[in-house]
Amino acid sequence: MNAIIGLGKYLFAVPFAIFGIMHFIAADGMAAMAPGGKIMVYITGAAHLAAAISIFIGKLDKLASVLLAVMLLLFIIPHAQNMAENEAELFNILKNIALAGGALLYASQAKDDSVIG
Repeated sequence: MNAIIGLGKYLFAVPFAIFGIMHFIAADGMAAMAPGGKIMVYITGAAHLAAAISIFIGKLDKLASVLLAVMLLLFIIPHAQNMAENEAELFNILKNIALAGGALLYASQAKDDSVIG
């Protein structure tokens, strides 16, 4: 059973690695949606990748997970601003809340507490 549960961290981190790569590949298309434009797309892409790598290797994973949760919660702001034009933004808001909850749950179980005790 522990082997199956141990897969959870990888199942959680893989999408963030992909999200990070997608931010670099599709930065031009995402720039219109991001406050701060293309540079912010690159910064958040790098943050996604850094969090995924940290979770994979288990170094500074508690800090990375908490910062990831904060970033995901901040992403709610632009989605909420676009809700008047697109009701489907509610799904993005709920997705970000769920992923932030998952990141905080992972942080509660993370082993490396060298920065956040």
